Amino acid sequence: MRAEIIAIGDELICGQRLDTNTPWLSQQMADLGIICVQHTTIGDDLAVNVRALRDAFDRADVIVTTGGLGPTQDDLTREALAEATGALLEHIEELETHIRHLFERRGRKMPDRNLVQAMLPAGSQAIPNPNGTAPGVQVVVKQNDNKCHVFALPGVPSEMKEMWHGTVAPAITAMSDGQPKVVVHRTLRCFGAGESAIEERLFDLTRRGREPVVGITASSGTISLRVTAAGSDATACHAVIKPTADAIYQRLGDLVFGEDDDMLQHAVAKQLHDRGQSLVTAEWGTDGLISRWLASVPNVSSVFRGGLSFSNAESAFRWLQSRVGATVCDRDLPKMAEVLRLQRGADWALIAGDLPSGEEDPLAPRTLHVVFAGDGIDKQFERPYSAHPAIVADIAAKHALNTLRLELA
Repeated sequence: MRAEIIAIGDELICGQRLDTNTPWLSQQMADLGIICVQHTTIGDDLAVNVRALRDAFDRADVIVTTGGLGPTQDDLTREALAEATGALLEHIEELETHIRHLFERRGRKMPDRNLVQAMLPAGSQAIPNPNGTAPGVQVVVKQNDNKCHVFALPGVPSEMKEMWHGTVAPAITAMSDGQPKVVVHRTLRCFGAGESAIEERLFDLTRRGREPVVGITASSGTISLRVTAAGSDATACHAVIKPTADAIYQRLGDLVFGEDDDMLQHAVAKQLHDRGQSLVTAEWGTDGLISRWLASVPNVSSVFRGGLSFSNAESAFRWLQSRVGATVCDRDLPKMAEVLRLQRGADWALIAGDLPSGEEDPLAPRTLHVVFAGDGIDKQFERPYSAHPAIVADIAAKHALNTLRLELA
């Protein structure tokens, strides 16, 4: 089945409030084997609402709307549903009784305006809302040979979620004879090559229409490959996904560092756990992200001895050299790393940061210097990179962690 989610509210389209309902509903639908083909966000405009609904009637088997069911004049979902389906709004006595009871429980008098919430388009059903005054609306629409099930829910997340679990999810399950398919995603995380370079290696795996579907997304240098399959159960889906995932690992090798929620810091922490070793870090030009990310990994205290963060290279050198001694020449990073490692009682020390280049262009290529000390060795790497100023610190920190990951491997 195909689904569309319509989020309604001026506060969403003007940026005053983040729409968290739509991604939550998409995941819930995926768990029932339903793929969302479109997300739509619209404001509190009756004509726009009616047009969005009529357009969706043609392309979706299931529509879920959120918002616009309150008592105020800008809550237009009931009216829009009525106009889009050619129905009249009818007063439902049982709904008025329920709404009045809610106000009584709260020790408040019900404003007359709330009576509008007891109105439903003719031919529709109310979706019970145990904890709010806004009942939902369920209606079946037939348009241009397409039969569409519409579920209108409040925008309040707590009410919407309870109504989804109590009414909507069981109704959708019943549409598929109690045997809903499931949709499973397996995401492989990569770092060290660009999005186009990775797709070049996977070209036949990422073509449209292939099963299972492989989608590529990029975020601050991390490339995510999402392999998606639908089947009768999760086991069947994983069986379909496995050959494709295996092919990705074979073609990309050590570009793949983890799966699903893994980030580079998780991969490095796991390597240290597996080796029974520990790490200390010093960094600049990264906004302290290396130590911050590592410190956020659950149960990391046994392998992470802490990190030092500096605003620039010179302040880092001054501090490190004060610990190393005056006999060490300027910028002897391997020696500094070894002394830092010994002072903190760690098996490994990682020092990473930009050295001054004199280049003022924020988009100019940069060079990240990454130094390790540990296991009786020291190594120094230069990692060229470039990035938008908004993510340059993220890219630098990821390059440092990825270089350590490859060394530990």
